[in-house]
Amino acid sequence: MSTRAKICGLKTPETVAAAVEGGASYIGFNFYPRSPRAVTPEAAARLAALVPASVAKVALVVDADDALIDTIAGALAPEILQLHGSETPERVAAIRVRTGRKVMKALAIATPADVERMRAYEFVADLLMFDAKPPPGGLPGGNGLPFDWRLLKDERWSRPWLLAGGLTPENVAEAIRSTGATQVDVSSGVEDRPGVKSPEKIRQFLAAATGRS
Repeated sequence: MSTRAKICGLKTPETVAAAVEGGASYIGFNFYPRSPRAVTPEAAARLAALVPASVAKVALVVDADDALIDTIAGALAPEILQLHGSETPERVAAIRVRTGRKVMKALAIATPADVERMRAYEFVADLLMFDAKPPPGGLPGGNGLPFDWRLLKDERWSRPWLLAGGLTPENVAEAIRSTGATQVDVSSGVEDRPGVKSPEKIRQFLAAATGRS
């Protein structure tokens, strides 16, 4: 089975085009104000017009209130809302019901106990994401840090899941082999500097992740 890839934190038409042409299954837009990858709902809507229906649009939010979620949903019409904060299982379920959209819950992983915490989200989210724990003062995601992939060995989940955290064109193939991941996510690993994506690195990552040349 081929690996599906998500390119997150896109801000320009050139990087959107590189992701689409390279075979990305998901394109992510970041709405967390502290992130160097943040975009406004209006800017994301303009970029989303370049995304074909075959590629899912993902809106990344961090502990967003209903008003912001409603604004993003109205402007972008994302297929998936990615919740990358401290949202409880109850909040995840409420957002899913309120918006009528698929929800992806991301969780920071550093220990076996962190992996087990994800079980509480397994039946309230449509997709799960395993990311690395941020450093002190770091962003919730996009820090370029991997976690110990062995933590996912032999784990089985009833929901589709994505591997994130420190993935690059150079290590993504090994990450897939080590974890059995069928879906991967990248943000900082395809950047020239924080918030500035490289179309060439996006193409390289997608080729390495999906096996497409």
